Amino acid sequence: MPDKIVLASVLCSALILGLLGASVRAQTPSSCKEPQEGTTRAPMFSPPLANVVTGTGRLQFYSAPNLHCPIGGVFVIPKDQLVAYAQTDDGWSSVTYLNPKTGNDVSGWVRSARLKVTGTVGPRQ
Repeated sequence: MPDKIVLASVLCSALILGLLGASVRAQTPSSCKEPQEGTTRAPMFSPPLANVVTGTGRLQFYSAPNLHCPIGGVFVIPKDQLVAYAQTDDGWSSVTYLNPKTGNDVSGWVRSARLKVTGTVGPRQ
């Protein structure tokens, strides 16, 4: 009888862990898809908005507006300047950062709460 209880416990544990693992796998980077900018999911700014990073610490870049989709080693720090092109209703901004020292740029998604709008970006008249 005790063997049946142990076996039942093992099977139940395996089933629960399997279900939990399925939900984690559903959020892996292979499922990271960007919403199309300019749609109701990510309305575009026209003109784009200039922003400065606020708060403390690094602001991580993501390949899609999803905490499970970080771009490894890509982040900005407070006072860095970004250009935002679109924003989702759930607090993500599509941005580009141009490194003033190297001239390299990177685009991705960041949490909007860490951005402060400083103006618009466009041709000067």
